Formats: sequence, C-alpha cells, structure tokens
Amino acid sequence: MKEPNSKEMGERAQHLLRVLVDKYIRDGSPVGSRTLSRDSGLRLSPATIRNIMADLEELGFINAPHTSAGRVPTIKGYRFFVDTLVKLSPPNDAELSRLQLDIREAGGDPQAIAMSASNLLSTVTSLAGVVTVPRRSQRSLRQIEFLPLSDRRVLAILVINDREVQNKILDVDRDFSEAELKRASNYLTEQLGGKDLREVRQLLLEELRDTRETMNSIMADAIEMAEKAFPDSDPEESGDFVMAGETNLLELEELANLGTLKSLFEAFSRRRDILHLLDQSLHSDGVQIFIGQESGYELLDSVSIVSAPYTTADDSMGVIGVIGPTRMAYERVIPIVDVTAKLLGRALKS
Repeated sequence: MKEPNSKEMGERAQHLLRVLVDKYIRDGSPVGSRTLSRDSGLRLSPATIRNIMADLEELGFINAPHTSAGRVPTIKGYRFFVDTLVKLSPPNDAELSRLQLDIREAGGDPQAIAMSASNLLSTVTSLAGVVTVPRRSQRSLRQIEFLPLSDRRVLAILVINDREVQNKILDVDRDFSEAELKRASNYLTEQLGGKDLREVRQLLLEELRDTRETMNSIMADAIEMAEKAFPDSDPEESGDFVMAGETNLLELEELANLGTLKSLFEAFSRRRDILHLLDQSLHSDGVQIFIGQESGYELLDSVSIVSAPYTTADDSMGVIGVIGPTRMAYERVIPIVDVTAKLLGRALKS
C-alpha cells in the first residue's frame, strides 16, 4: 500500500478529507458533496467539491460503497487522518480525576491494576479495553544452585534479578553428592551469572553443548541439569493480558455481521496473536495505531487498535490498548489511551 503523502493534496483537499472522516465517524453514513459543501465552511461549489473528492478517490483516500453517491474513508484515508489531520480531544477534568481515582483504588497488585485499567478503558470509550500484565524488559540470571533430593531427584534454584526465585525439581539419571552439585552450581553461576535469560538458554543450547565433549562428566551433567531447569520459553516473556468490554463490540453496527464477529472473537481467543500485535508497541514512543489490515492479522481486518506502552518502577513493561471498529472516535480514544498508559505506569511505580 502506498504511503499517504500530504504533498499529494492541497490544503482544501486535506480540509475536506478531515471533514469527511469526522462526519463519517460521527454519523456512520457515506458523505456526499452537498454535505461537505455545507459542513466544510469553504466557499466552494458542489462541482468543485466533487472534483476534489474524485481526486481523493483516485489517490485512494476515499471510496464509494456500493452504488452510494457518498464517500467513506479507506484504510489509507484513516491513516492519513490519524497521522496528519486529527484534532485530539483530551479527557476533561472529571474524566481525568476518575481515571486517576479508579487506578489508584485498584491497590498495589499489578494484575488488579491491569484489570482496573482495562475496565476503565472499556467504560470511558464504550469499546474493548486490553492491558498486558507487566513484564520485565530484562531478566538476568544471578545464581543457580542444585540441592540433592531422594530418588534421583535434584532441586534446581534459580535466582533472577536479585529478588525473584524459581524452584524446579529435576529427574536425573543417577544420584549426585552434595559436593558434586555444589561444584556444578559454582561452575554454572560463574559461566552464566549476570546474563539475560534468553542468552542463557542460547548458550546452553549452543556454545556449552558444542564443547561438552571436552568437559569432565560433572560439568557435562551440570549442563544437562541446567537445560532441564530452564524451560524452552519464559512465561513472563510470552506474557498475558486482561480484556474488558468485548460485549460492547456486539452492539456496533459496523461489526454486526455474524462472520465479522466470529472472526473477531476467534482473534480474541488466540491470545498469542493479540500479544504479538501489542508487543509491537512495547518499545514504541507513545501511541501506536493499527487500522484494519495494518495489523497483519486477517481476523482483525475489521477493527482498529490504539495502543501505548507503560513502564513500572522495576523496569517491567506492558501495553494498554483499545479495540474498536475502524470507524472509531480517534480524536477521543488516542488521548485516553495515552493518558491511561501514563497513569498506569505511575501507579505501578508508586
């Protein structure tokens, strides 16, 4: 898809496109040249406006649904609108106070605060709110320790980021003495301590495995146990999210088609796809918007997602967002998502 370019349009065309998108978002009906002539405030004849609309249609910013004389924005038109033309409408003082109060009253539990924020987004926008549970941007191994248990079992203790401790019971091929396990623990801590968990897994799978033949049996067994101690994937890396207000989408005319709703709720059930999409906003600077097919997921072609990252005191990170039809009130949703992300990060930091 060709990127929208403001140089392709003059000021009059941009103004008419903004009026058309605003009108369509507000009313949901195709917008004709008469309506634009009345609402634009420009002293242009209907014929001139029709010519400009024809130019906008040729550029791919608008199109005519079916045989309607009016026009509606395309995905390209919406993208140009949100990037260039939208006039944002921040929450008023009462809405801002409510957002602050509700997030503060959720307490200190990250899961509870995330649920509160998703409910808030849903209530304030009348759309679906989604919040990923905080994940640390970096998780480093500080120490690994093995302790002997009975029946050829070993307790693996992983210390992560100085404060987090994970325990896992391993089934091994033979009994190990406490001294053997101590040497294995010291060796692995020396080799892997301070490294990011993803790097640790890679080292265990590649570098250490490649040199296993030159190691003594204790070191080889240490690597074997370490591989069992580290799961293939980190639950905190894959993350999770909470969502509220999905039923709001059932009431929207744009999503009333049974096939559209089936696709949408199938996308919600495939949590990995939603998480992958939200993760694209994890390290972004401010609000990110995915409009229709821009998400890259066919099941989400009928919706837009407005998202923003938040950060907590211990450098954990997450994303909040609103899911709604492509015909959503971007001027209102964008600042609400932006403000809520800042409030959520602030609440988790405190």
